[in-house]
Parts: sequence; C-alpha cells; structure tokens
Amino acid sequence: MSTTNILSLDTVLTQQPGNIASDMDGEKVMLNVKNGKYYNLGEVGGEIWTAIATPAPVRSVVAAIMQLFEVPAELAERDVLSFLQHLLDEDLAAIADQP
Repeated sequence: MSTTNILSLDTVLTQQPGNIASDMDGEKVMLNVKNGKYYNLGEVGGEIWTAIATPAPVRSVVAAIMQLFEVPAELAERDVLSFLQHLLDEDLAAIADQP
C-alpha cells in the first residue's frame, strides 16, 4: 500500500504494531506479521526504528542520528525523512495522533 505523506521535522511518528524486530550482527531485522515480509533495517535504520518506539517528532529522530553517527544536519535530515517515508509507505510506521 503506497501512501503520499508530506513529512516535516514536526511530524510525530510511531511504530505500527504487529512487527517483530531483532538485532542480528549489529543490524536490526524485522518481520511484519501482517504482510509476512522481512525487512533488514540496517544499523542506522535500526536506530531510527528504536527512536519511534514511542511517538517522536522527526526532529528528535534526526538529532539522535546526527549524534550517534556524527553526520551533518542536512545529510541526517534528508536520509531520516526518506527512511521514515519508506516506513510509512510499507505501513510499518504511522503518523501519531496529536493531542
């Protein structure tokens, strides 16, 4: 299922339930129970996945990736937004309800 979402640094995302994630040789791998697909999130993707275990704004995910991997803000922002959009497109993440 493909969705068209426009993410910003203020968008709050969270994991969708129904995924089993595990660490394997420093990388995060995941099984989506609903669709039966396996995903290799890699090291950086695994950190992003962990960062949205509870609802989190994209801004804080970018900041965490910048700090953990010592990358420039522009690169972290571009790559995190792209990865999060992929998670949304695969129905692995969702935009959290705002209070």
